[in-house]
Amino acid sequence: MSDSVLLEREGAVALLTLNRPERANVLDLETGRALVDCIERLAADKGVRAVLLRARGRQFCAGGDIADFVDAGGDLSGLLDRAIPPLHRAIHTLATLPVPVVSALNGPVGGGGIGLALCADIVLAAESMKLRGGYTAIGLTPDAGSSWLLARRVGAARAKEIFLTNQSLTARECLAIGAVSQVHPDAELDARARERVEALAAGATAALARTKALLDGAAGRALEAQLEIEHRGMVASGATADAQEGVKAFSAKRNPMFIGR
Repeated sequence: MSDSVLLEREGAVALLTLNRPERANVLDLETGRALVDCIERLAADKGVRAVLLRARGRQFCAGGDIADFVDAGGDLSGLLDRAIPPLHRAIHTLATLPVPVVSALNGPVGGGGIGLALCADIVLAAESMKLRGGYTAIGLTPDAGSSWLLARRVGAARAKEIFLTNQSLTARECLAIGAVSQVHPDAELDARARERVEALAAGATAALARTKALLDGAAGRALEAQLEIEHRGMVASGATADAQEGVKAFSAKRNPMFIGR
């Protein structure tokens, strides 16, 4: 099994780590397949209540492997056709997990790395993080869900500017336009990310899953449809032990002890 992606468990938290720092954690075919394997294993693990996506080294993810693109020569289209499906499968599975996902961007993010980073529910960035599309600069177009995910976070007009001009944005600029949720000093990023994901893992997992699904689907629904789904979700949530515990804890002015899924 490839070690380009690592999957570990710490209690109810799954740690998903890009592990090719010497290659800027590129998303080549091997890494795409490793991501699918790791993400599908954690999706099947009912003990996982939150996920932290992170990377080793000084760069979160450079996107596709340009060296592989050069080596492919006239078969570049074929290479992309083989490499993209497992990566897209991984992105979709991670984005739709019924548990909160936090990404910790420890450095520059480019190309398909944007999609991987932004498919998380909460995106934390180090001060040294920078974001650059780079696709059109080499005659290619966005993949890994980056066009959809960035447009949903910052709006279509801003996303067009980022991808069409290939401008580089600092972490603070990303924060200002809503591409990331928080920015922390580099030395504090890991600790802050762990605090956030551990707090989410201790939360009411089923309620968090329903809330995530409500928000993810809201933009594509009419208000009446959203209200109906909210109704069904609230009734289903009210039948859980976590809701009983949450209400009692609030009344008693103590911290709740949720049991999860």
